[in-house]
Amino acid sequence: MDLVVPSGDLAAAWRDSYAEWGPGFHEDGFGLTADDDVASAQGFSDWIERLRDDTECTYRWIVAGERVLGGIALRHDSHELAARLGHIGYGVRPSERGRGVASWAVREVLTLAAGMGMTRVTAVCEVSNAASIATLERAGGEQVDCIGPVVRFRLPALDPHTV
Repeated sequence: MDLVVPSGDLAAAWRDSYAEWGPGFHEDGFGLTADDDVASAQGFSDWIERLRDDTECTYRWIVAGERVLGGIALRHDSHELAARLGHIGYGVRPSERGRGVASWAVREVLTLAAGMGMTRVTAVCEVSNAASIATLERAGGEQVDCIGPVVRFRLPALDPHTV
């Protein structure tokens, strides 16, 4: 597996992943909004450009061979939603869940965070999402609080020289 910068070269593979999720915008980690037109070539290109130009969030796609397995985003401390939604958001396509993809990607992004000078990052998920809770705990996350339907974790950024 690799974390790769979003690219138009992977448009067909990304659309295959997107189709597996079904309708809606629940593909956490891709930075997809209701305003993004990912069906047309120009819209897809515009979306990729927006992701790459975002100075407050680093987006990566989780790729194995020719398949996009998911996406992961690292919101920087300056991002307006980092305090509420956490620094890390991710999603793994349904057919790849339960195979360690998310755990691997979270560890990789924690290393990326350390390289950016971040020492601790946060992630939130729904209280009912046992898989994400387990993923965040495996990555060294400690539960900070639980507010309503969400639980917040603090995770240590991982020094790439000690991983």
